[in-house]
Amino acid sequence: MNTAHTRPLSLLATLVLGALAGVLLFVAPTHAEDASILAPMATKSLLLDIQKVDSTLVAVGEWGHILISEDEGKSWQQMQVPSRATLTGVSFFDRQHGLVVGHDETILRTSDGGQSWQKVYEDIEAEQPLLDVLYLNAEHAFAIGAYGAFLETLDGGKSWEYRAISEEDMHLNQLMVDDNRMFIAAEAGILYRSDNGGESWEILEPPYEGSFFGGMPLGENSLLLFGLRGHLFRSEDAGDSWTKIDSGTEASLTNVLKLTDGTLVIVGLGGVMLVSSDAGKTFTLHQESDRKGFSGVVEATDGTLITVGEAGIKRLTRDSLSRP
Repeated sequence: MNTAHTRPLSLLATLVLGALAGVLLFVAPTHAEDASILAPMATKSLLLDIQKVDSTLVAVGEWGHILISEDEGKSWQQMQVPSRATLTGVSFFDRQHGLVVGHDETILRTSDGGQSWQKVYEDIEAEQPLLDVLYLNAEHAFAIGAYGAFLETLDGGKSWEYRAISEEDMHLNQLMVDDNRMFIAAEAGILYRSDNGGESWEILEPPYEGSFFGGMPLGENSLLLFGLRGHLFRSEDAGDSWTKIDSGTEASLTNVLKLTDGTLVIVGLGGVMLVSSDAGKTFTLHQESDRKGFSGVVEATDGTLITVGEAGIKRLTRDSLSRP
């Protein structure tokens, strides 16, 4: 790591590292030759991201844990992985082809639906995590992370090239894409926008100087953006101007899901879930009694919400969201 950097990682990154106080703490170093350890309690471990692809769920987290469910979260199988790095993000293009990123700028790839994984990139000396990964098409994908880390593949994830997208070195937390634009939620009140498929990026500055951890394009130039201390904003012009939305919480917000009926659910630290039935114009607050932080959420076919976070994997009924 460049020793000139003295600021802490984003709060989401410190959740990745198991420290929620906003202080940069690194876990014990892991090494390329290490393989993940199959753990009976892996479903209760710290998990940082989850994706649904067809009827399959894939969750990733600490110690190289990759968990796959073929029955919509009722049972899980831990996969053998050639890394013990904490894994922070997952993206599948289709049922067979997937990418996972994590600490030490680790990138893992599968072409058989997650049954086997290959390490295709890492930089242990960088001592910094990648935080998100996203397929644009079968061959093109981006991975982003701390201190402006931005990697690109043009061959489906087999090889990766480092790119500089800005003179700034902000922590890049989450990639978002709609039909016409791409966005990156970053620290220090920064949002990056690309109108040309990621070839170049423009820096936008919403009216908040803290970290943004994620958001969601809602179509027709509408966009949600959220992050530290419950800050939540909405734009109707693709990020040129913003309206603040009352979230009802000071818990940091980490991820968002649009349910099949159009309901929006934003999850966060402290067991917080924000629910909107009016396309993200207003939200109601729900908080789980155990106060365990959420980092990701998907919806099962029966409407059950499958979450990952500090408590591992949890299944929540839609009825539970109606309770304060």
